[in-house]
Amino acid sequence: MASRSEQILDHVDSLLTAAAGVPTVYRSRVEAFSRDEAPVVVVEPGGETADEFSTCKLDWTLPVLIVIHTRGAIPDQLADPIRVAVHSALMADRTLGGLAINIIPSGTDPQRDKADLASLWLVCTYQVRYRTLANDLETG
Repeated sequence: MASRSEQILDHVDSLLTAAAGVPTVYRSRVEAFSRDEAPVVVVEPGGETADEFSTCKLDWTLPVLIVIHTRGAIPDQLADPIRVAVHSALMADRTLGGLAINIIPSGTDPQRDKADLASLWLVCTYQVRYRTLANDLETG
């Protein structure tokens, strides 16, 4: 079985793949995008942190980075309806199918490509809180 964090990332990927208004979704894609592939969404993990909940359980915080890549005359405007659709899909069940305690949006970071000003990477970060056993990363 996969770790709870990988289960959460897979669930987010599935949610966004099925959501109306969300274009093609990739899970941690490493290949460069061609100019005609935008818009796309990439789901990536951030650096997790853990705190002790009890002697046998840990509370984790997993930043989930939702990267919306658009290209056009006003790329931030093109990213907005995708961001709305992503947010709606993620917040519809804040336990992410029972895998998490909660999911909370924590910010966005628009990044323009200096070599291609028609390109935008909008990084939307969501903090996912979940719990595992102290000696088992798969189960809570």
